[in-house]
Amino acid sequence: MAKFVVPKDVFHGLGSLENLKELKGTKAVIVIGGNSVKANGSLERTENYLKEAGMSSVVFSDVEADPSIETVKKGAEFFTQEQPDVIVGLGGCSAIDAAKAMWIYYEYPDSTLEELATPFAVKAMRNKAYFVAIPSTSGTGTEITGLSVITDREKGTKYPIVSHELTPDVAIIDGELCESMPAHVTANTGLDALSHGVEAYVSNIADRYNDALAKGAIELVFKNLNAAHTEPNNKEARQAMHDASCMAGMAFTNVWLGIVHSMSHQIGGTFGIPHGCGNAILMPNVTRFNSKVTDKYNDLAGLFGKSTAEDFAQEIETLRASVGVVGSIKEYGISQADWDAKLDTLTQNAMDDPCTLFNPRKPKFEEIKALYQACYEGNAITI
Repeated sequence: MAKFVVPKDVFHGLGSLENLKELKGTKAVIVIGGNSVKANGSLERTENYLKEAGMSSVVFSDVEADPSIETVKKGAEFFTQEQPDVIVGLGGCSAIDAAKAMWIYYEYPDSTLEELATPFAVKAMRNKAYFVAIPSTSGTGTEITGLSVITDREKGTKYPIVSHELTPDVAIIDGELCESMPAHVTANTGLDALSHGVEAYVSNIADRYNDALAKGAIELVFKNLNAAHTEPNNKEARQAMHDASCMAGMAFTNVWLGIVHSMSHQIGGTFGIPHGCGNAILMPNVTRFNSKVTDKYNDLAGLFGKSTAEDFAQEIETLRASVGVVGSIKEYGISQADWDAKLDTLTQNAMDDPCTLFNPRKPKFEEIKALYQACYEGNAITI
């Protein structure tokens, strides 16, 4: 028996931001990152629509990339001061993830990050406020998931907070908010969405509900990422990529991810490789590795009129190159000496990552290490 959890309301399509006019509440706090949502008018439009809904609103800004627990607690204090009954996360993944964690501390001020990082430790939410997520990038799917990743900079550790309690109540998937995304961000976030769809599709607890969403998201990415990358004002392509990100998020929040993410988490944290870029480097070889135990990659190759996992791996490589993302870890500027010094630690941390539990093929330490080494060099793996 399985469970399928998504937000109660998902408004999608160009111009769907105006559905904020239908929200119920008296006061909203809008959590944002830097200046992009100010510069592109998204913040002003959000504030105006909330006003039309009869709500006052205030803004908490300057959430940094990889949001810290210090920022989260500062935001929670701001919430306590303002007493909102609606929380709006507006912007990229960092702003929405931070807003989710601020929401927890607003409702449960005595929480600790270590405690919250225990799977499904979050208590019943919505005692003080409900949550609205409005993404301005098309990749993470955080607007649809029960996941928030928060960093303790003193310890140098990222803590994933996982609970269906954090699944937003309302998600607004409006491609118009993405038009100002730079090309490299479009590429990396789009490939991140692809990795979510692929890993959800082959998850060892996959089911037909999530398969349909994952496969649909994969097809949308292959059909639209190039256009979104080269034609930033192509609203139809932007909306298709935004939908793909959301659909892939719906799938993976229910059946989780695999070793593409286990391994990417480590090279991102250690070497600063953007998450989508890391996923794109790893995906083809993980496809080859996992294909020994599942024929679902063969099914994905059918999207291109082909029939093998190798065909699908090569389609990923072609798409990756077409949007200017490198094909090996060393191309990102990681020296051989630095790589060799850290390889065993990367491997063990990937083995211990929770995503490894849901990979279709159970990897051994030496297999993960071999995958890493092949991806460092940019070689196809045969194990």
